[in-house]
Amino acid sequence: MSLAVVYTRAQAGVAAPLVACEVHLSGGLPGTSIVGLPEAAVKEARDRVRAAILNAQLDYPQRKVTVNLAPADLPKDGGRFDLPIALGILAANGGLPREALAGHEFVGELALSGELRAVQGVLPAVLHATRVGRRVIVPRGNGAEAALVAEADVRVADSLLEVCAHLTGRAELGNAVAVAAPCAFADTLDLADVRGQPQARRALEIAAAGGHNLLLSGVPGTGKTMLASRLPGILPPLEEHEALELAAIRSVAGQDNDVATWKQRAFRHPHHTASAVALVGGGSIPRPGEISLAHHGVLFLDELPEFDRHVLEVLREPLESGRISISRAARQVEFPARFQLIAAMNPCPCGYAGDPSGRCRCTPEAIARYRARISGPLLDRIDLKLDMPRVPHAELRDAAGGESSAVVRERVGAARRLQLERAGKPNAWLSNREVERDCALSASEHGLLDRAVERLGLSARAYHRVLRVARTIADLAGSARIDATHLSEAIQHRRFGE
Repeated sequence: MSLAVVYTRAQAGVAAPLVACEVHLSGGLPGTSIVGLPEAAVKEARDRVRAAILNAQLDYPQRKVTVNLAPADLPKDGGRFDLPIALGILAANGGLPREALAGHEFVGELALSGELRAVQGVLPAVLHATRVGRRVIVPRGNGAEAALVAEADVRVADSLLEVCAHLTGRAELGNAVAVAAPCAFADTLDLADVRGQPQARRALEIAAAGGHNLLLSGVPGTGKTMLASRLPGILPPLEEHEALELAAIRSVAGQDNDVATWKQRAFRHPHHTASAVALVGGGSIPRPGEISLAHHGVLFLDELPEFDRHVLEVLREPLESGRISISRAARQVEFPARFQLIAAMNPCPCGYAGDPSGRCRCTPEAIARYRARISGPLLDRIDLKLDMPRVPHAELRDAAGGESSAVVRERVGAARRLQLERAGKPNAWLSNREVERDCALSASEHGLLDRAVERLGLSARAYHRVLRVARTIADLAGSARIDATHLSEAIQHRRFGE
């Protein structure tokens, strides 16, 4: 029989659907055709594969070769199918035992010499193959990344010949190895460097503990960017499953996964000239954007009003749902985007509105237009908003500074553990039903919140966000219930711009 089947994986967002590479040899003029909705790079595989097989001193069949990548309605792109196509041709031609291919999946691009080159998106393929109990063979360049999946059976190879030797039993391929180092915070910026700003430090701690969104506003030089850049140092390290989710997104995006830092939370800081596609992802072949690369981490938008309004508006849906769906004519993919938004802005176009120096000359209309660049629906999705005053010079000379990141991180970690034990998620991601369950108030506290809703004109969304923040403040205090002090502090963080 001149038919062989080799299993591999395609790439569809962070999913890796199974692809059966079916190779059939038949009579007729020699030639190779690839079917199954292949993109240009996959069509070119017939030339790469032929040269790789011949340069490896193996026999290429002088017959008509038909390669079908099933399912036929799934678009295939990239060089990841070179290795399974080559192995399928060799097996159909009798050069490899077909039974040896069973229980394996193969991913890799071939050089004309027969060497294997690393490809993008290997980690999702390894995750999915492991769930169905198959061994995966990948290029050595992808070995360290593939080994992040601790329970996976992954073998690495340098060339097509090594893979053939392994399948025929002449040699054994080595295992993919990566020594995962513990998450270290030594290289992160320390919160002790920040002078003054006790309210902002407190707001940053609350945001870190509950995963809340935070907006910092103040004149230039008040420490907004300095504070935001120190948030990763007080966040707890990623759990194993969270780290794998983020590593899979990085793999699809073509970014390296450093085994020494892969459990640290991401901190993405795009420039305000970034486009909507750069921020949320897209392209003809959809790729993850900044919000997905910040999954389980922090997206910091400095100079928030300088971003194009349309760019900011695309954040509204993922801020609520924790994912982004990208639709194109040929395909639709979904990327996770459960990020924490930290933003910074000046109070007016010149930056000095409200400064005691009185240097601001902006008119009320100019200030209103400047702030209107940020829509009400987006502001409504930000849990904590804070106006930061200028730091007195005497506090700048204080050599002692404030608490270090390590001290704050201990409190944040303890509060986050309470949330995970209670609801299995940070407070910022509680559903409305879970808010009613976990954020119960007494009659007097309900009265306080009702007065705040009327006084500040809070929406229903803001009402629930106040309760989530109050729950986090109570967790930081180690309190089982929310009292008036916790609720008052949460309400205070909705009084932005007054």
